[in-house]
Amino acid sequence: MKNKILLLGAMLLMLTTVAHAQWRVGATIGTSANHYRMDRQYMSDYHINDRWGLTMGVTGQYDFTEWLGVRADFNWTQKNHRVLRDRIPMDYKYVNNYLQLPVMASFSFGGQKLRGFCNLGVYGGYWLSSNYSGVDYNSFVGAPYDVKGHVDFNSDRDQRWDCGFVGGLGVEYRFARHWGAQVEARYYYSTTSVQKQYMRVSDYRYHSTLGLQAGVSYFF
Repeated sequence: MKNKILLLGAMLLMLTTVAHAQWRVGATIGTSANHYRMDRQYMSDYHINDRWGLTMGVTGQYDFTEWLGVRADFNWTQKNHRVLRDRIPMDYKYVNNYLQLPVMASFSFGGQKLRGFCNLGVYGGYWLSSNYSGVDYNSFVGAPYDVKGHVDFNSDRDQRWDCGFVGGLGVEYRFARHWGAQVEARYYYSTTSVQKQYMRVSDYRYHSTLGLQAGVSYFF
């Protein structure tokens, strides 16, 4: 009798999960603020400043229940930074383009139309390209000059694969039967140095990126 009750309870739980199960797909767009972390060591007159960029992508989510789902995004995100020096008029602005795939558990709470949510998971990414512009200094003539160009990747120096942790908080509004809009603040914490340790002196460099994005989803 006890086993029958347990089996019936498990079947009811499965039916409840299926009843709430729902697919959704959508698109997002927003802005990113990147913090470039590095140990300056002997480069005491260097300054690394945060820079803003863009982020956009597509998303898919499967909701097991009303409050729990799994979400995967495929996005293009800029992780930009700026390098300046005190003693000479040097100022480089870098634009770093990444493709990313975050996979997250999504927890939601609230009413039928307006709900809050929290996303937690991991991500993998790939460094697509890097460009720079700004000002450098010619010590031979004692004058600054403009610079602009494309960073040529070096396989011995540059680590183009990226991975780390991701988390976000946001609000969703269901404005129609099959449609919803979201706003989210998302944080990417990289655990992979963008520079390989190819020299005797360790030189680890990491990105930490805050994304502020809005999106729309279609619920099946």
